[in-house]
Amino acid sequence: MEGCIATAHHQLPAPVPSLARPSPSFRLRTQSLNTLRLRRVFDLFDHNGDGEITVEEIALALDRLGLGADPAELRSTVAAYIPPGAAGLSFEDFEALHRALGDALFGAPVATADEEVEVEEEEDMKEAFRVFDEDGDGFISAAELQSVLSKLGLPEGRSIAQVREMICSVDRNSDGQVDFGEFKHMMQGIAVWGA
Repeated sequence: MEGCIATAHHQLPAPVPSLARPSPSFRLRTQSLNTLRLRRVFDLFDHNGDGEITVEEIALALDRLGLGADPAELRSTVAAYIPPGAAGLSFEDFEALHRALGDALFGAPVATADEEVEVEEEEDMKEAFRVFDEDGDGFISAAELQSVLSKLGLPEGRSIAQVREMICSVDRNSDGQVDFGEFKHMMQGIAVWGA
């Protein structure tokens, strides 16, 4: 995209893994990136911004992502993590639920060698990139980013101009789209910034 002007730095939202077949990136190996991603998911689910996620807000978010869940089953799973007297999950409660689900699906975390962690982090990045690269051409276009943002119900998804601005903020070669290298650079910047 020609004429990208430096603007406020916007970040791409974190992708949400499919619940049909659990993704290994459900629990990332880099704790600061995992916490940042989890916080973004929490903020997306917290529809009214009150700092708590109710079962209804979780159901709404899952429905918007096409991952509808049985309300009774969802309520029974989440209820154990909602403190007495609270309407929903605080971020700390949400982290505990996420950790328990991760342990149930993948077993407790095991320490790995540095090289193994790097390979796994690279795979996490590739998987996240594929969520946005809907047509699989190796690039995230403004239309693809807008589609994902709209599916997540984010207000940025309503404005193609705002989406193009987000693309410009990470598009180092000014071609109007985000390639894997640019995406990876942006995500590593988030991990360092959020650490």
